[in-house]
Amino acid sequence: MYAEKLSFAVHDDEECSCGYLVALEGQKDIPFEIRRVFFIYGVDYNEKRGSHAHRRSRQVLVCVHGSCEIILSDGRESERIVLDSPDKGVVQEALIWGEMEHFSKDAVLMVFSDSSYDPDEYIRNYDEFLTLAGVVS
Repeated sequence: MYAEKLSFAVHDDEECSCGYLVALEGQKDIPFEIRRVFFIYGVDYNEKRGSHAHRRSRQVLVCVHGSCEIILSDGRESERIVLDSPDKGVVQEALIWGEMEHFSKDAVLMVFSDSSYDPDEYIRNYDEFLTLAGVVS
């Protein structure tokens, strides 16, 4: 399995020590039109988030502060990605199972989605996911 990893341009002002800027635009830095943005924080290190797939939605995950691990699976193979910099992201395509874990105490995970929230869009049962992904019949 191959998870698309993204790198974003970091801008700084050479005339001062006034920090860095990462600007993200839909259909440019994010590979789709952004319809929703949300963020996750305050997750204990031993807790998991996610544990679902989406029927049609695509997402880009960026840990804008701290670090966390993203596990993406197509039902056959899985890939573990460490997000620990606000200039890195990973794309979670539709029908890819996603889990998030090992959040640092200060982690803030920002998620960009190509669709508005719809509870029927979520696949929360792994066996159903495997069937819909064509892994089992």
